[in-house]
Amino acid sequence: MKAPGFWYSGNSALGALLSPLGLIYGMATACRQKSSAAVDVGVPVVCVGNLVAGGSGKTPVVIDLLQRLAATGKHPHVISRGYGGGHHALPHRVDPAADGASAVGDEPLLIAAHAPVWVCVDRTAAAKCAVADGADILVLDDGYQDPSLAKSLSLVVVDGRYGFGNGFMIPAGPLRETIAAGLGRADALVVMGEDTWGVGDAARRFGPQGLPVLSARAVPGPEIAGLTEGPLLPFAGIGHPEKFFKTLAENGCRLSESRSFADHHAFSASDLESLQARAAALNARLVTTEKDIQRIPRDRRGDIEVLTITLEWDDEAALERVLNAH
Repeated sequence: MKAPGFWYSGNSALGALLSPLGLIYGMATACRQKSSAAVDVGVPVVCVGNLVAGGSGKTPVVIDLLQRLAATGKHPHVISRGYGGGHHALPHRVDPAADGASAVGDEPLLIAAHAPVWVCVDRTAAAKCAVADGADILVLDDGYQDPSLAKSLSLVVVDGRYGFGNGFMIPAGPLRETIAAGLGRADALVVMGEDTWGVGDAARRFGPQGLPVLSARAVPGPEIAGLTEGPLLPFAGIGHPEKFFKTLAENGCRLSESRSFADHHAFSASDLESLQARAAALNARLVTTEKDIQRIPRDRRGDIEVLTITLEWDDEAALERVLNAH
């Protein structure tokens, strides 16, 4: 689904109207945190989560951490529920060559190019399988609000442009829990991109004293140079598609049009035919994100270009201090 526009409105009358339902949602989340004892699976667990529904930039952070851990000689595995894919009652190790996004989710497929990924509705069961398979450290992709698995380090990722939205909880706003409750369990806050929303100020107001606030940004891959040649028709089905379009435009690409889809949208044959026909009419090239291409059949990807991204930290030393402290 696409996030409702009023979730990110500065003056949200509808959000205020729905806020009692949001309070009920928040109470349910709070009760869930106290409902069961967290299981220790015997290896460190690094959680990369967020406080809002929708895109915040978690996946680049997960991939960056995996690369850092591997560089130190660790053998990290990733645990995910596989959002956007099928519901795996038993742990399943993602096979990038055989699995599709409809079965395991787009993010697990993307991440599986960097480390083993396990998907299961029961994160603890998946974690135990990963440890049995040789993992000496686990990275939990999302699951910040899931108390079942003991976490050694929790990083909360938030998009600096969208922040915590209108400040209300689902369905009145994008928050999964109150800002104070969420930041209270965090070991660090990672702000993706320019902090125009004021996330840092919110962390000082609602977070524990001394909560580290790290800054990072997504940097386009080398293919961006080729994408500046000729008009483009970009399309994306991510949390905030406009971020992708803005990245292209800011790096000198000429966008004839752009097409937005719901987050985790499963591209149909008719979707692709429509996009291809429109691109031909505009004499433009189709381009999408690394996450979206996972949801397009391999035999339909030939004329679609992909923009990759890497993560760039403002203060590498601050990141290392957070990682080494846990």
